[in-house]
Amino acid sequence: MTSASTEQVSPKTLRKVIVAAGIGNFVEWFDFAVYGFLATTIAQQFFPSGDASAALLKTFAVFAVAFAFRPLGGIFFGMLGDRIGRKRTLAMTILLMAGATTLIGLLPTYAAIGVMAPILLSLIRCAQGFSAGGEYAGACAYLMEHAPSDKRAWYGSFIPVSTFSAFAAAAVVAYALEASLSAEAMGSWGWRLPFLIAAPLGLVGLYLRWKLDETPAFQAVTQEDAVAHSPLKETLRNHGAAICCLGAFVSLTALSFYMFTTYFATYLQVAGGLSRATALLVSLIALLFAAAICPLAGLYSDRVGRRITVMTACALLIVVVYPSFLMASSGSFTASIVGVMLLAIGAVLCGVVTAALLSETFPTRTRYTASAITYNMAYTIFGGTAPLVATWLISTTGSNLSPAFYLIAVALLALAGGLALPETSRISLHDVTTPEKRVGVGMPAS
Repeated sequence: MTSASTEQVSPKTLRKVIVAAGIGNFVEWFDFAVYGFLATTIAQQFFPSGDASAALLKTFAVFAVAFAFRPLGGIFFGMLGDRIGRKRTLAMTILLMAGATTLIGLLPTYAAIGVMAPILLSLIRCAQGFSAGGEYAGACAYLMEHAPSDKRAWYGSFIPVSTFSAFAAAAVVAYALEASLSAEAMGSWGWRLPFLIAAPLGLVGLYLRWKLDETPAFQAVTQEDAVAHSPLKETLRNHGAAICCLGAFVSLTALSFYMFTTYFATYLQVAGGLSRATALLVSLIALLFAAAICPLAGLYSDRVGRRITVMTACALLIVVVYPSFLMASSGSFTASIVGVMLLAIGAVLCGVVTAALLSETFPTRTRYTASAITYNMAYTIFGGTAPLVATWLISTTGSNLSPAFYLIAVALLALAGGLALPETSRISLHDVTTPEKRVGVGMPAS
């Protein structure tokens, strides 16, 4: 092994890596979150209809369609990241996302150009989904490949911190607009402002990422002339079982994340009868709580290992999801906060251990490709559809609590998939061996 793979990364460098990975991820998810928080306003601007529920369903359908492009983006940027490196690839993802989001803020509405408005919105959302497909797994790999093996989950927890902080910032902006603008002003121009913020934020993220070096692990693979020539083919040939098992667990991460961060703001209004501003305030409090406990979840995972963290997260969500939805639908401000926080704890545990597992499950040669495929397939099937499925379940069953049972079913699937994976909390990420010699599903980590 080369010195690049074995040298200890300095704490100063690690702090810079955390900031660069975190701020880029923040920009990506701020852009994505704004759409979810302004769903009801966007529905009025792009899908005018006498039926408010139908317009909201169409808005969430566009939200889900964007996720169909995430696996494509994951494959494209994953292969690129395994060929040319993590640093340059992550610079591309943030540029594309920031540019697409800025365009949403400039879009004419249905009243101005008719049916072309929702068509253009859908196309831009697809571009957002494509870029997001290469962001999260790449940011995790970039950070994990710098971190010491005994503290990977703790260092990795700052990626979820940036994600929850992005949603919190989006909630703050949305809440401030709702509280300070009239309904007419909000519909006319206010909704555009959060999307236009993407341009300067994207430039800041690009600058910070470009200033840093490539990861020691990828440098080692490059120096050993072991860069994968066909990372997608190698991934599918050697890691199909691991992708399926990890993907099953990530499905719960995706569902709990979007139930908590995006859908609950709408659920508190529809099922709980809270005003839009109050619902956003509840979401903001819960998001700040989630960001604060991410490092604690990382410490827990590093101490007990990944498998026990997986079991804890699944069991916790199964136990708390029903009372969480029950309290959130009560119409009480205090009960709603407690209910959302209960769901947040399980979502945080899932998110933190997922950040570690995405990098630990796969070898350096194909880490970006394999983790991006796994993450984005799960998020497409279970994350992007979460608001749509939850809205449909309530509409079909007539029960505001039906989404809770859906989450419980997915948690059982996630538990089975997660426990089929080996314990990887101490495995080296600086390998230059071929994938088949590394860790297999059901095998102990070496």
